[in-house]
Amino acid sequence: QGQLVESGGGLVQTGGSLSLSCAVSGRTFSRNAMGWFRRAPGKDREFVASISWTGSIAYYADSVKGRFTISRDNSKNTLYLQMNSLKPEDTAVYYCNVVVSDYRSALGSWGQGTQVTVSS
Repeated sequence: QGQLVESGGGLVQTGGSLSLSCAVSGRTFSRNAMGWFRRAPGKDREFVASISWTGSIAYYADSVKGRFTISRDNSKNTLYLQMNSLKPEDTAVYYCNVVVSDYRSALGSWGQGTQVTVSS
């Protein structure tokens, strides 16, 4: 699936916004569904959002629905996550990955992720 490089994380106050990007190397990007996952301190990695390879269908975890928007630009081999109305419980390292047909499970190896910290 190629290399995954996440960026855009940072420190933001409650109610603020951040935009994350995931650059994907490899020639199969446009034919793969992609997703965002996150791991909070002391917790397991969890599903956040995913998008079909055409960009026509998106799925979200209940915890972020209505606040986060996933998108992709296949011409740039880049996946995005717009995060609005951030809460302290959104604090985590965010990762991108290829997802399989259930749109909830990652397929490839993990990158380094990008840290998102939301202050109360």
